[in-house]
Amino acid sequence: MPLRVHDTRRREKVDFSTMEPGRVKMYICGVTVYDLCHLGHARCYLAFDLIHRWLEKSGYDVEYVQNFTDIDDKIINRANETGSDWRELVEDNIATYFRDMDTLNILRADQYPRCTEYVEEMIAITADLIEKGNAYAADDGVYFSVDSAPEKYGLLTGQNIDAVRSGAGGRVDDTGATKRDHKDFALWKAAKPGEPTWDSPWGPGRPGWHIECTAMSMDAFGEQFDIHGGGHDLLFPHHEAEIFQGECHTGCSPVVHHWLHNGFVNIDGEKMSKSLGNFWTIEDILGKVDPLVLRFSLINAHYRSPIDMNEQLIKDAAKNHERLISVYKAALELMGEDPVPLPEGDIASAVPIVKSLGLLEKMAQGFAKAMDDDFNSREACAKVLGALREMSRMLTELDGDDVAAYALHVVEWLEDTAGDVLGVLPSREQVMLEPEEDPRKAEIAEQVESLLARRVVAREAKDWPSADAIRDELNALGVVVTDTPEGPTWDLN
Repeated sequence: MPLRVHDTRRREKVDFSTMEPGRVKMYICGVTVYDLCHLGHARCYLAFDLIHRWLEKSGYDVEYVQNFTDIDDKIINRANETGSDWRELVEDNIATYFRDMDTLNILRADQYPRCTEYVEEMIAITADLIEKGNAYAADDGVYFSVDSAPEKYGLLTGQNIDAVRSGAGGRVDDTGATKRDHKDFALWKAAKPGEPTWDSPWGPGRPGWHIECTAMSMDAFGEQFDIHGGGHDLLFPHHEAEIFQGECHTGCSPVVHHWLHNGFVNIDGEKMSKSLGNFWTIEDILGKVDPLVLRFSLINAHYRSPIDMNEQLIKDAAKNHERLISVYKAALELMGEDPVPLPEGDIASAVPIVKSLGLLEKMAQGFAKAMDDDFNSREACAKVLGALREMSRMLTELDGDDVAAYALHVVEWLEDTAGDVLGVLPSREQVMLEPEEDPRKAEIAEQVESLLARRVVAREAKDWPSADAIRDELNALGVVVTDTPEGPTWDLN
């Protein structure tokens, strides 16, 4: 089965093809670095990390470029609010971005160009668009004339530009009344007092938002490239604007071969927003959730679908990730250094190990088929979880040379799928480390043991009010109690 992707511009799944055999040129819109990254950023860059990983696993040489918007109204406003230098604000937030993405096991892009490094290129593109009649100078900057290319209306959104603008979720330029038409967007913004500026043929100022990605992608790849992606909120106005200016400047249509967009993140059924009080930075959530559990929860949904982040989703991801680590660790402990050769798998065989190897081969094929179907990570995760049941059973039933060889096969199977592609598998060294004692658990251990002893006495005396009161004290400490035939055990919630 060939790799198929859902192309936003064509509004359907199409066979994936590249302009150069075996090579993928991929440009993904990066963050505007005025603040910490949030859960929506995690969803976006995890989605394209998964795409990056699968393309490379499929044998492509991927050249991955992701920009930083390092000058923008939001950056200027935040710097003014905090009394900081805008350059320091940018550098701090870029450092935090890399820390967050590294923690989530997101592979680095090959290049991270910054807007401020491409001002000359943006000025040159803007001048060319004016010369071609697609842009015009005004008192407060330079604007692209949308009416100069009416055939490009709504190529991504499927609507005319007026209807789209009225419901746009992205940043719509609002730069003044000197535009000829409300649909036009800024290529260059005239200087305002106290703002960073650069010289241009139209006076001092700074670039508009949209023009930066055209300049940076063209510098990296030339006039055409294979994949352009980002969040669904960038469809309009940002990516629509890129099509206008890029295709009018180059004369190429399309400049981008495949447009890919990831879905939104909702929190308990509502769109994430600061005004609703459900806005999570990556830093916030990683203080409560293991990074690979968060990654597992976000990729256990198709990248184009919206995902509802809630407590149950996190709990399910934690449970499934724990199963994955448990089987992986068991296989690491059982695998041999010089294993005997394994037989060919055959799902119809009556020999348990032969049948099991056949089942794992079928699940690996299903995993690849899912990823080839527009990077369907939800189905790919399901194949891994299904394989864990079979692996766990066979690791228990086999012995001797057979279990050592089978365990090595399990390790390689999981590293190939859950590790290399899904990115949710820790290293062998991390898995084999003895878990460190939680310092908070050690701090309250004596208190908890005393409460548990009192609880046992109360339960034996059928003093249920006292037992319930002790349970409430334990809950307040964040303690989870499990009653076993050997007595109660406990852990932190």
